[in-house]
Amino acid sequence: MSSTKQLNNRSGDNASKKKCPLAMGLEGIAPLVRTVEEIPEPITTVIKGNIPSWINGSFLRNGPGRFEFGKDNFNHWFDGMALMHRFYIHDGEVTYSSRFLRSDSYVRNSEKDRIVVCEFGTMAMPDPCKNFFSRFLSRFKIPKATDNASVNFVKYKGDYYVSTETNYMRRVDPQSLETKEKVDWSEYIAVNSATAHPHYDREGASYNMGNSYGKGGFFYNIIRVPPPEKVEGEDKADFSGAQVLCSIPASDSRKPSYYHSFAMSENYVVFIEQPIKLDLLKFMLFRIQGKSFDKVMTWEPQYDTIFHVVHRHTGEQSKVKYSAPPMFTLHQINAYEDKGFLVMDMCCGDDGDVIGDFTLENLRRAPGEEMDKFYNSMCRNLPRRYVLPLTVTDDTPSDQNLVTLPFCQATAVKTGCGKVLCTHEELYDEELFQYGGLEFPQINYAHYNARPYRYYYACGFGHLFSDSLLKMDLETKKLKAWRHPGLFPSEPVFVPAPNATEEDDGVVMSVIITPRTEKSTFLLVLDAKTFTELGRAEVPVNIPFGTHGVFNEMH
Repeated sequence: MSSTKQLNNRSGDNASKKKCPLAMGLEGIAPLVRTVEEIPEPITTVIKGNIPSWINGSFLRNGPGRFEFGKDNFNHWFDGMALMHRFYIHDGEVTYSSRFLRSDSYVRNSEKDRIVVCEFGTMAMPDPCKNFFSRFLSRFKIPKATDNASVNFVKYKGDYYVSTETNYMRRVDPQSLETKEKVDWSEYIAVNSATAHPHYDREGASYNMGNSYGKGGFFYNIIRVPPPEKVEGEDKADFSGAQVLCSIPASDSRKPSYYHSFAMSENYVVFIEQPIKLDLLKFMLFRIQGKSFDKVMTWEPQYDTIFHVVHRHTGEQSKVKYSAPPMFTLHQINAYEDKGFLVMDMCCGDDGDVIGDFTLENLRRAPGEEMDKFYNSMCRNLPRRYVLPLTVTDDTPSDQNLVTLPFCQATAVKTGCGKVLCTHEELYDEELFQYGGLEFPQINYAHYNARPYRYYYACGFGHLFSDSLLKMDLETKKLKAWRHPGLFPSEPVFVPAPNATEEDDGVVMSVIITPRTEKSTFLLVLDAKTFTELGRAEVPVNIPFGTHGVFNEMH
């Protein structure tokens, strides 16, 4: 993405950056983005405090773990080879293991001892052993998408897969972390990519989104994969019954939007078309010029944000065009319906250039002034609520706030025939600025996804990587925090206690790493209600900063 920060008055002139205190004397985090060894066989951990004995299962994490092959180095944090981690928790004890995903990208790079597969921010250079003419021609081939699935663990029909944002996933064994077959979405349905953030309904069906493009233009597709059917003994990927529920044409087919996730309530899927744009013409030219994919994305705040609302059961798209001033969002918190309104909570920023900024060069900047300057230039992401009125008709009055929910300050105003302009409500109070805003939100998903809820958990970003864990109360907008200098936590994952009667009855887990001490990693378990430490499992390994994870309960 371009490093020139284009701002637009309609976006609130990036108020979050102004309100957050400037960082002074930030420490270096280069050790958090360096290559580590895998640990295929489980090793024991040292327990401090108490890990509740009712927790029984695997905390699975994913993220980049290898950043070079031979003399070739990756450019962007997203490009590192996927390393899967497993903390197995049983009867108050914890073991740890990790394995690199044996993707085609990993295997081919390893065999050649150089980078031969293109990633998000790294262009693979032609083979130096080939003659000049064949090297020149190779520039004109569209690169095959990578299967380096380093973003998340996802579930389809009861099986675990690791996922990125291309059309490829890899099925994995959640216990041994063994890499199984490669799955190409386009072999099952007409899409050529999918997000790493599916949603799940209570019947076990999975929902996702993927792109497709052809003569008819560029489309965003909502995908449904049905619940698992009981077939004993079958050990293979199963996507039978997968279907495209709805195809949404891009507002500008030459400049479709980038998206990382989407919102889903009990009856609706909402696709958020945001002003981070992909220039398809540039994409073709950049391949010839040897430029990487991240250069194709631009923040274009002259465009509004559009909310496309689709009925989850019929695939019918709402005829109402809901829009909001320009913003970008990577992660949704929750969405639910209430008295004819669709309430959507998400982490938002006012400057979509940020994705391209997470280059390894930036993350490895020297501590102090150099790191401070870069961090202080960046947008902070903050939690917001948008409320969409679902019963807008020709008779609905214009130029007045349609939102009548008593607890909401968000507004929605009909501005013309079938058009509604939404403005958000801030889901925090001033205290959050001391933690640098928040990201990686999680809720009690099993019981409160797509339903009214009160609490969510997230990472605070007082540094380029998260340096605190936060629990936010939506009723009071107050927060509880876990923060210790030099410790960098991963996304907090909530695990409900057995027979829980309250929303926050359970634990929150996070993997804590530090750049200050070698092999000083631990799994942290917090009481979700009080947000105080119950126990930790110390493991003498280095783990790079990762992306997302899940808890796989085992009976």
